[in-house]
Amino acid sequence: MVCARAQTAAMWLSCESCLCWISVWFTEDAGSVQGDEVEEFQPLCEVQSDKATIEITSRYKGKVGQLLYVPGDIVKVGETLLKVHVEGFEDEIQVSGLTEGHLAKPEVKESQQDKSKNCGVLSTPPVRDLAKEYGIDINDVSGSGPDGRVLKEDVLQYAVKKGILEDHVSSAASFRVQFDESETHTHAPDGVMWTYEDKKVQLRGFQRAMVKSMAIAAKVPHFHYVEEINCDALLELKASFQGNTTEPNVKHTSLPLLIKSLSMAMSKYPMLNSCFNEDSFEVTLKGSHNIGIAMATPHGLVVPNIKNVQSLSVLEITKELSRLQLLAMENKLSPGDISGGTITLSNIGAIGGKYGSPLLNLPEVSIIAIGRIKKVPQIADDGSVYPSSIMTVNIGADHRVLDGATVARFCNEWKRFIENPELLILHMR
Repeated sequence: MVCARAQTAAMWLSCESCLCWISVWFTEDAGSVQGDEVEEFQPLCEVQSDKATIEITSRYKGKVGQLLYVPGDIVKVGETLLKVHVEGFEDEIQVSGLTEGHLAKPEVKESQQDKSKNCGVLSTPPVRDLAKEYGIDINDVSGSGPDGRVLKEDVLQYAVKKGILEDHVSSAASFRVQFDESETHTHAPDGVMWTYEDKKVQLRGFQRAMVKSMAIAAKVPHFHYVEEINCDALLELKASFQGNTTEPNVKHTSLPLLIKSLSMAMSKYPMLNSCFNEDSFEVTLKGSHNIGIAMATPHGLVVPNIKNVQSLSVLEITKELSRLQLLAMENKLSPGDISGGTITLSNIGAIGGKYGSPLLNLPEVSIIAIGRIKKVPQIADDGSVYPSSIMTVNIGADHRVLDGATVARFCNEWKRFIENPELLILHMR
């Protein structure tokens, strides 16, 4: 028997040292179940790190003997994910995962009891928490569920047997209420007040990454520059694209035009498209305009980026943006899609709001939040009032690298392209 280990995930998820430890978690689409026959390199499950969702494949041909985790569990690199029966092994061999300092040596001819202790038993996180609450080693509990899975009743019965609990019935009833409250709700009788309990939610994947990145970004000295931009001509050009499109499956919006005009403005002000290394006090002016687009998904905030915008047409940008949006909503973005960004654009206007005050996506030195385009009254020089489509932009900048004058001049250049989109054709290579 061979234990397929989470070190496989590390090799897929990170190009850094093989000894780095990252948290991964099974998605609900984990494909393999106990008893399945698997081929070498066949997908076993999906795991999600703070970078991307990755598919884990089997390194062996055999039969799945035991799953040690269920969808939703958080697993550190080096932990055993599942066991696979491999033909040709007379002795039972445990392939050890990575530890912080070395690879453990294989252990041969383990007893059945020792194997159970080392590899764990099948159970859900709430059941494990219950066993921990009563100070019970869950490996000592005999499971009555399918394939030996330890159920909550097994833990409670074991606690009664060991004298930890006196009244198994009342304890089981109390525990059942605790389990069911988060899943089912019944109507309270008249005159009975609802009781509400706190619920802890474990942050995973992109949400964990946001905690780390925003905590670091908050320590960087920011300043913000706010401007209003007339989008009448931009909206007219967008409507023209949509009315004359030769590709009915392509939906034209204002965002690709904003992205392309942003790239044109950065060509004149390359400091906005740079990153800062505070250890060496060096600023790297990026040759490629890899513009990240902040996207709100059911799985958390993610910022994939469109590579080499300076070399793409508006139509190519539109198609790439659509591809990234689709993958983001399905939680299928690759590490390449979300790495290598040089500046970030946050379209808060797609949800609502006039303007936002964004924090940097380090090591980038600038980030831009754009609000909703709204029709507002404007006053001409002669005192007449006319309607205009106005968009508010808020540019957040790293004050260690950028000064207000540079950001203001850059914004004026970007504003000029947006308000006169025909200039894009004049300057486009």
